[in-house]
Amino acid sequence: MEPDMLSPFEKLTDLMTNLEEFDLPAIYDILGQLCKTLRVSKGVTTFYADAEHERKGDGEPFVCYDSGEKHFLIASRRLVSPTGMIITCDVFQAEGAQPLTEPERKKVDIIQRMMLTCLNRPRQEKIIERLMYYDNDGYKNIRLFYSRIGRLLAQGGLAGWTGARIDLKHFSAVNEQAGKENGDIVLRNYGKMLEKAMGKEGIVCRLGGDNFVLLFSTEKLGAVTEILHGASVRYGEEPEQEAEISAFAGVCSFTEGDRIPNPGGVMERIIPPYQIAKRDNHPDIIFYDQSFLQEKKHAAKVQRKFNKALENENIVVYYQPKVDIQSRKIVGAEALCRWIWKGDIIPPMEFIPILERGNDICRLDFYMLDHVCKDIRRWLDEGKQPVRISVNLSRMHMSDKKLFEHIVSIIDANHVPRGLIEIELTETTTDVEFRDLKRVVGQLQEAEIATSVDDFGVGYSSLNLIKQIPWDVLKLDKSILPSDAEEERGNHMFAHVIAMAHEIGLICVAEGVETEEQLEIMRNYGCRIAQGFLFDRPMPVADFEKKLEEKQAVTVLEGLADEADHGSLFTQ
Repeated sequence: MEPDMLSPFEKLTDLMTNLEEFDLPAIYDILGQLCKTLRVSKGVTTFYADAEHERKGDGEPFVCYDSGEKHFLIASRRLVSPTGMIITCDVFQAEGAQPLTEPERKKVDIIQRMMLTCLNRPRQEKIIERLMYYDNDGYKNIRLFYSRIGRLLAQGGLAGWTGARIDLKHFSAVNEQAGKENGDIVLRNYGKMLEKAMGKEGIVCRLGGDNFVLLFSTEKLGAVTEILHGASVRYGEEPEQEAEISAFAGVCSFTEGDRIPNPGGVMERIIPPYQIAKRDNHPDIIFYDQSFLQEKKHAAKVQRKFNKALENENIVVYYQPKVDIQSRKIVGAEALCRWIWKGDIIPPMEFIPILERGNDICRLDFYMLDHVCKDIRRWLDEGKQPVRISVNLSRMHMSDKKLFEHIVSIIDANHVPRGLIEIELTETTTDVEFRDLKRVVGQLQEAEIATSVDDFGVGYSSLNLIKQIPWDVLKLDKSILPSDAEEERGNHMFAHVIAMAHEIGLICVAEGVETEEQLEIMRNYGCRIAQGFLFDRPMPVADFEKKLEEKQAVTVLEGLADEADHGSLFTQ
């Protein structure tokens, strides 16, 4: 039967069961005709978010027809959806109108049920879309990112599109300075700036915290990278209510020749350059190119060999002494890992960044702690007098809620006095990690295990790091140790850092000490413990044991060249 030959009731059924299109105005038009035929003066469907909103009468009404006459309620239907949303459909008749017959009442009831089911559909679709494609804070999520990529791949590919993985730089400082509420405003406004630069087709999807993935037309690349390099973002009307935001980013622009089999292939292109962008001494924005294929192969090779290296104990502990510059005695050491491969030493920078991409770095850290404890236990059993050894733990451990228990169990299993171990940790990049770091350091302190903040002076929020967390030791990065006594600004800063640390009860250790002039600067400002090539390079355990027996550290001015003779997994 042709649509025009259908009765209004049949047309309504056809419109409401159309799976391709939901034409609400047409549905309301037919409902109006039926209301007049059935002598109904008003029909209204109301949506309530939940039972509490229904109790308060706080709903969203949709009136399909209203004659404007005085009326009274003749029929009411109610539906509770699986999501808890409540929908009611009320039908009214004008005062003095002829009552409905039984067949007419049945038709009204059928229409009500159809309305509850039909009008629930777009609402449910919106709810499902929100649950699937938005996080709890209202940001688009990774599912939407993958969905959009999947649709583009199905339509012919990603040529002309660009993907990016970004992490806002030092955003925790914005939260600290402006407050969490204003920080959230900055985050949203920055996202809006990116969306505006991308145009309607571009999307900004949050991975969590201040980490995002982007997908946009390559034509918009210039405008987007300009914002990533740095943009002023307002969070209020006052002149000072503004934050300068920039990002680390890994970017890949796709061309006709690129073969991306699935949405995950996009992440494989943008994550490696993003990880490089976050490393020291690299540009903040790195673009994917063919060199990343070689890097990917190298990373796979390292990961394949890592398990065997642990099993065969090819990764060994080297010790770099810490020296009291007044007595010239060794008062401690830092444990550093070295991977021995076919007689050569693999430089740490060839494998540490790769292991940091996953949990392998945590396995390495615990392996190192265990081997240090075994060395200390052996020294004690041999009647030697050990010094406190510091062991580095990666920031990746902050996701381990049982980190404290794991550290203590390794130390205690080796029957090592806890005072002979120091745990070195670096600053964190998120508020959540900061809270975990504070908790772990506090637990270690209660267990009489010393902690040190590593690379102080490099991080953006270092002052807040020592203000809120009860460290024992402050390890000063070599970048804040002046190399020249005439360097007035650097000397003043160094002096104030030492004075501040001593004032709050921290021991200071200067890293990267390479010259007698730096040693003299340390003496002048009261920093007593040095670690660096001026005294010793990192050395195998046997050499360190000899040093430990001698106790006296002699400065070494030769042999300061980098480890250029070390092997490489690229060439093995």
